[in-house]
Amino acid sequence: MDVRSDDGPATDAAALWRLTLEHSPIGMALVDLEGRVMLVNPAFAEMLGRDPQAMRGLHFSEITYSDDVADDVDQFTRAVSGETGSYRVRKRYLRSDGAVVWADLSVGVVRDGSGQPQHLIAQVLDITEQHEAEQRLAAAVAETERERQTLAAVFETVGVGLLLIDAEGRYQRMNRRHRETMSLPFPEGHAGAAGQLGHVYHLDGHTPLSREEMPSYRAAQGEEFTDYRYWVGDDPLTRAAFTTSARQVRSPSGERLGAALAYQEITDLLRALRVKDQFVSSVSHELRTPLTAVLGHLEMLCEDEELPGDVRQRLQVVRRNADRLRSLVSDVLLVARAGEVGLEMERSDVDLVRLVREAVEAARPGAERTGLDLTARTPGRLVVRVDERRVRQVVDNLLSNAVKYTEAGGSVRVTLRLAAGAVELEVADTGIGIAADELGAVFTRFFRGAAATARHIPGTGLGLEITSSIVGAHGGSVAVSSEPGGGSVFTVTLPA
Repeated sequence: MDVRSDDGPATDAAALWRLTLEHSPIGMALVDLEGRVMLVNPAFAEMLGRDPQAMRGLHFSEITYSDDVADDVDQFTRAVSGETGSYRVRKRYLRSDGAVVWADLSVGVVRDGSGQPQHLIAQVLDITEQHEAEQRLAAAVAETERERQTLAAVFETVGVGLLLIDAEGRYQRMNRRHRETMSLPFPEGHAGAAGQLGHVYHLDGHTPLSREEMPSYRAAQGEEFTDYRYWVGDDPLTRAAFTTSARQVRSPSGERLGAALAYQEITDLLRALRVKDQFVSSVSHELRTPLTAVLGHLEMLCEDEELPGDVRQRLQVVRRNADRLRSLVSDVLLVARAGEVGLEMERSDVDLVRLVREAVEAARPGAERTGLDLTARTPGRLVVRVDERRVRQVVDNLLSNAVKYTEAGGSVRVTLRLAAGAVELEVADTGIGIAADELGAVFTRFFRGAAATARHIPGTGLGLEITSSIVGAHGGSVAVSSEPGGGSVFTVTLPA
């Protein structure tokens, strides 16, 4: 801005100038050709925490931050010399208390009718808050970029396959590890959408996964899961096993944006587990044969009335422990068989009401010995096509656990009902409960909760896995809810 005065009435111009100066919300100053303050308005004086009268006669460099003085003097000199008619800069002022004020400064030279400079008008806008916001934004952008670069490096170098899909199931991004394994299940290429069928098989190695069972399809439907295992590859000699976990990606408002899937190869692990299960199965078979003979002879000896009473009593102890050992061997065999080829079900029409009541009566003596209140609520009759021996084992396992983990004076409640076209068996107790961080592991092999271990409660950690395998083989599910000291509720759901 290069302002030239005219011959208009001086009084009107002065009045207008003073009115503007006094009431302007931004800082304003009149500066002479040497750079000394002639006049400042209240807004500028307040901005710098100074008295307006005290500012008169100060050189602008005296109220300028030291690092900005040289550039400010250069701009001022060029404007006064006529090289530039005005200038605008960002600079820093110093308040009377030493604080720094960031400002947007605009300066124009006022000239007389012949073009000679008379003085300069400065307009000063306080942008301290704006500058600080810009600095915070710049720092946030830099930090975001650093995080982006870090995550990109991790994404590409981690030894786990990673896949990102959008809410419609379209592939958005995959890392190097996942790209390297895509040719095994999809040798002819992939269309980039969730649910494409390929050489992907269940753990039996023979049954292909359906579209609805494919990990990407499940994730695209909004499902979250952990450790979903399967085999990929058409050739049994070169195929690989994978475990996949999926989590949903949501916006801050909760809108589903897509999903993230992690794929990890576990071929060596599954083959080692298979070898171990085969070994356990073989050893268990070898153990069961002599155990059967031992138990047979023990039964005959226990029934021999010619033996002294104390001897027969001790033989009964041996018999009970041998029978317990046989039960353990049977459990180990069942778990090994379920892992290898799955459980074979011999289904027939079974009245579950009768089965549950019989199981409850069988458990009642043990409950009464420890002072527990054992109750059952069942309908009149409920016939379902199941494997009676296996389902009885499920009920026995749940009842045995409930009685075993409930202290004297507690209660165990068994409920059988028909709900939404399915049969529900609920076994609830007031026992020691299960910690929240252990709930996800209760159906895994050999799991023993910390509370049970601390109380030296006997058990092998196989019962609940067997229960889960049997229920799963029937097309059902088993769930648990619990809290430490507040008891547990196990719910078995079977197709009606």
